[in-house]
Amino acid sequence: MGWKGKGEGMTSTAQSVNLSGRALVRVTGEDAEKFLQAIITTDLDDLNPGELKPGALLTPQGKILFDFLVSRIEGGLRFDLPAPQAADFARRLTLYRLRAKAEIALENESPMSVFWQNESGSSQNSVVRDCRFPAELNVLRHYGVPGGTADETAWTALRIAHGVAEAGRDYALGDAFPHDVNLDQTEGVSFRKGCFVGQEVVSRMQHRGTARRRVLIATGDADLQAPGTPLTAGGREIGTLGSVVGNRALALARIDRVKEAMDQGTPILAGDVAVTLAIPPQARFGFPEQASENA
Repeated sequence: MGWKGKGEGMTSTAQSVNLSGRALVRVTGEDAEKFLQAIITTDLDDLNPGELKPGALLTPQGKILFDFLVSRIEGGLRFDLPAPQAADFARRLTLYRLRAKAEIALENESPMSVFWQNESGSSQNSVVRDCRFPAELNVLRHYGVPGGTADETAWTALRIAHGVAEAGRDYALGDAFPHDVNLDQTEGVSFRKGCFVGQEVVSRMQHRGTARRRVLIATGDADLQAPGTPLTAGGREIGTLGSVVGNRALALARIDRVKEAMDQGTPILAGDVAVTLAIPPQARFGFPEQASENA
């Protein structure tokens, strides 16, 4: 089955990739959802069975302490996150649990895979649709069964095409606000559900429109260098590269400084390679009308 994706230049067939470096934390029990709803950014009231949504547990200052993908299981919720963070995440949840009737279980070795553009779905709770991507791509996460190639290049390319960032690969935990990595664009943070850890700071950014860093899509005139390569304009650093495949990458950048460079015709460089920066296709934000006077 051939297909052409909505990302620029993407042409492929149905794909299945075995994911490595991930772990699961399961939270079950009669109070599980109630206590989680009060601390994480995702609105669990809007999480349907068969869906996988992004989210985060923040510091009181609003920075991302842990990022994850959350879905429903029988009697509770399943968190999918980078394996090096899973044990600390489980311990942090235990601190917040207090007297809530909830069990927290860590699964360090749980195989999982992702596949997309596959016409067959599944009603099993081990297969969930990744809501970070357009529904027509049918991006599905399969838990408990490894599948497909171990080469994650195609998966990384899909994330890049849709501006989907992940901690460790694209930004550092403890250094980014939810807006910086577009969680407000993918139902990863709710401004309607009420309190969660760090909510006051994040809500203020939302209502004042003060988010200036964003994940963008970088396209280079040649193959791009490694993640972490600085983006510069006129000799001033305006961001860094994240995940890279060939001449395309994710970039965490100051959108006010990107707009200023574009308006002035100043080349933007990733190392010594000229790049163009674009807003992800499903994003609802735009470049600011004018650059910040304090940029």
